[in-house]
This record gives sequence, structure tokens and C-alpha cells, in this order.
Amino acid sequence: MTFMFISIALVCGGAVGWIVSFLINKQKGNQILNRAKGEAETLKKSKMLEVKEKFINLKAEYEKEIAEKNQRFQQTESRHRQKEQSIQQKEQSLNQKNQELQKRGNEITVIRENLNNQMILVDAKKKELEKLKIQEVEKLSTISGLSVTQAKSQLLESIKDETKTEAMAYVSEMMEEAKMSANKEAKRIIVQTIQRVATETAIENSITVFNIESDDIKGRIIGREGRNIRALEAATGIEFIVDDTPEAIVLSGFDPVRREIARLSLHQLVLDGRIHPARIEEVVAKTRKQIEEEIVEVGKRTVIDLGVHGLHPELIRIVGKMKYRSSYGQNLLQHSRETANLCAIMASELGLNPQKAKRAGLLHDIGKVPDDQPELPHAILGMNIAEKYKEKPDICNAIGAHHDEMEMTTLLAPVVQVCDAISGARPGARREIVEAYIKRLNDLETLAMSYEGVVKTYAIQAGRELRVIVGADKVDDTAVERLSYDIAKKIQDEMTYPGQVKITVIRETRAVNYAK
Repeated sequence: MTFMFISIALVCGGAVGWIVSFLINKQKGNQILNRAKGEAETLKKSKMLEVKEKFINLKAEYEKEIAEKNQRFQQTESRHRQKEQSIQQKEQSLNQKNQELQKRGNEITVIRENLNNQMILVDAKKKELEKLKIQEVEKLSTISGLSVTQAKSQLLESIKDETKTEAMAYVSEMMEEAKMSANKEAKRIIVQTIQRVATETAIENSITVFNIESDDIKGRIIGREGRNIRALEAATGIEFIVDDTPEAIVLSGFDPVRREIARLSLHQLVLDGRIHPARIEEVVAKTRKQIEEEIVEVGKRTVIDLGVHGLHPELIRIVGKMKYRSSYGQNLLQHSRETANLCAIMASELGLNPQKAKRAGLLHDIGKVPDDQPELPHAILGMNIAEKYKEKPDICNAIGAHHDEMEMTTLLAPVVQVCDAISGARPGARREIVEAYIKRLNDLETLAMSYEGVVKTYAIQAGRELRVIVGADKVDDTAVERLSYDIAKKIQDEMTYPGQVKITVIRETRAVNYAK
């Protein structure tokens, strides 16, 4: 019984609890619903306000756009009115001009009638004059005994002779005046050009002296039974002269690049202390690579300093290699830089392109750098190299013609030739014993004088050209060609000379008379 009562109480309590929780949840649901309704109303009002605001903005923009369109329409309408007014004014002016033209047309008609009448009178008078002229000519022919054609020819001949004499005198006078002014202007330009270029006086040698601290190092350089020095000579291609000269070793060779590699390699070996054939080969290879990098760097620095742009990388390398070349003791890079500056100045004075002239001056001796094709003159070889690397035709012609190996086709060529001569001829630029120089010129002249029929010989352009004058009564035109070939062949076989020698044989016949 008690258990039943407890069960009923529990059931009743659960039912009451469920009813209470249901009422509480219902109340909470009503609260949430009311809150949601309030938020929805608020959101609705805010959205309505936004819509109204957007509507007002759109309406304002539309009204503004309408106003602008009305304004543009009014402006367009006013422009059209102005155009109509201007068209009306032009029509009025055209009508006035038409009226004036009609008046002038009437005046011209009257003038034309007057001119026709006058022309009729002129024609009549011309006919009368022709008749009178014919009568006069007949009278003159009767008096002089000459026909009209004969009189004309005599008059023309006399006028021709007189005009020809005056023209020849005038041309001769103008040519003399032009020569005087041209010589004066050329001297001024050359002197001005030389004065504006300041260069160092430097002479290159074909040997390098390497100083050492003590003679004990000589033995280490020579090595056991001379193996080290043989390895050095084989690796560098330079002769190492180790004699009794105290604290010095002489490096002898005509290739300055190899001499520089040998000097730097020897310096590195002496500093390192390890001198044996394997180490020598390693150091020489490393030094050769450094020299190649330095050559490229020198070439780049040179073209940057001179302001020469767009050179092919291989031409830049050749320019850098000029640092280790010399001509008659003159450093080739310094000579080329000097020639480039001279060319730029002279081109400016002559009204030519100074950049092109500077480029041609820098590249004019690139044919002296390569070791291949030694049978070609350096000017022709340099022109071939420039053409290979896409230089312009006027630059190539200036390079190839600067020693007259080919015809000059542009004004750059004589400028480069003159500036090259100025750079090489300045005092101290090149080294050659005076006695040897004079002897070479005398040998050239003596060799040419040994041929039959030669009257005089002149060695000019520092021995680069030989002028041979022959007697016209002793040598005919056919023998002149053969004589030039024979002299060139004999010079080539018997003499030692730099570059090439041009042989010019001159034969002339002169007729001399005296007016007494």
C-alpha cells in the first residue's frame, strides 16, 4: 500500500513538473517570438529608410543627369544657331564677292578687247620691222660681201675664243685661291687637333726584367738539372735568361701577353715558394685565365672611357688585347685611344660625325692583334675583322684604307689616316734608331736606282712608299709595269721591313718651249 502511494506521488510529481516546464518553455517561446517580431520591425524600418534614401539619391542623380543633358542640349542649340548665323554671313559675303567678280569680269572683257586691238597694231608693226630688217641685212651683205651665216659663224668663233680664255684664267685663279685657303684651313685644323690632345710619351720593350731578392732563388727557379726553367719556358713560350746579372732574371719574347703571363706566374711562384713542374703548369694556367679576364675588362673600360657603344664582345676583347701589343715600341692601345680622340676632334672641326670617327680611330689597328693570316696587311685584316662583326661600311673602309691598301670611299678614311700619322709621328711616340731608319731609306732608294732607266728615287712615308722616276726615252709604258713588279719582288726578297712598301713608277714626257 505504501508502495502504491509512493508510485502515485511520483507520477503526480512528474506530471506537475512536466506541466511546469511546459509552461516555462511556452513563456520563453513567447518572449523569443516577441523579441524576433521587434527585431523584424526594426530591420524593416531600417530597410525602408535605406530604400527611401537610395530612391532619393537615385532621383537626385536622375534629375542632375536630366539637367546636364538639358544644358548640353542648350549649348548644342546655341552652337547651331551661331553656325547658322556664320553661314548666313558667309552667304552674304559670297553674294557681295560674286557681284564684285561680275563687275571685274566686265572690266576684264573691256581690257581684253583693248589688248586685242593693240596686238593687231603690234603685229602690223612687227611685219614692218621684219621687212626693214631684211632690207638692212641685204644692204649689209652687199656692203661686206659676207652672207648672214658666214657673219654669224665669225662672230661666234671670236666670242668662243675670248670666253674660253677668260674662263681658263678665272678657273686658274679660283683653283690657286682654293689651294691657298684649303692648305691654310687644313693646317689650322691639324694644329688645333694636336693642341687639344695631351698624351703620355711611352715606349714598350720586348724584354721584361724580373727582380728577385737574392741569388738563392735563381737556383730554385732553375731547378734540378734545369727542369723548372724548362717547364716555365714550355708553359709560357717565353725565354728565361738567367745569367750573372745580380738579383735579376730577364724574360725575353716578342709577345707581350706571354711575357706578362710569364712575369705574373714567376712572381706567384716566388711568393708561394713551391716551384716544381706541376705547380708551374697550374700557376701558368691560372695566370693565363686572369690575363684573359683582364683583357676583357681593359676593353670594356676603354670603350666606356671613349664613349664608343655597341661594339661586338669579340671586338672589345681585341681592343683589350691591344694593351699587350706595340708598334715600333709604341703601345698599341694608347696609340689607338690617342688616334680615336684625334679623329673625334678633327671630325668635329670638319663637320663630320665625331662618334663614327672615334669608333674608326679606335678600331683602325685591330689587324695588328690577331696572330693568324700574317700574309695580309694589318689594315686589310682589320677591315675583314670589322666586317665579320657587322661594323658599318664607312667604318670598315676607314680601317682598310688608312695605309692606302684600298681606295677611300668616305671622308672618315682620310681623317683616320691623318690622325694615325699624327699619333705615330709625335716626338717620343715610337722608337727606332735614327741610323737604322736612314739606312733603310737609303737601301730602298739604292735598290731602285740599280735598275736601268731609273732617273731618281724617293723613299717617303717613313719607308712605306717608294717613288721611282724613269726616263721617258729609256723606258716605255709596257716596261713600267714590269719594273714596278721587279722592284717590289727584289725588296720583298732582300730587305727586312715592317708592314708593306708601295712602289710607284712614274714615266712622263714633257714638252718645254720658251717665248722670246
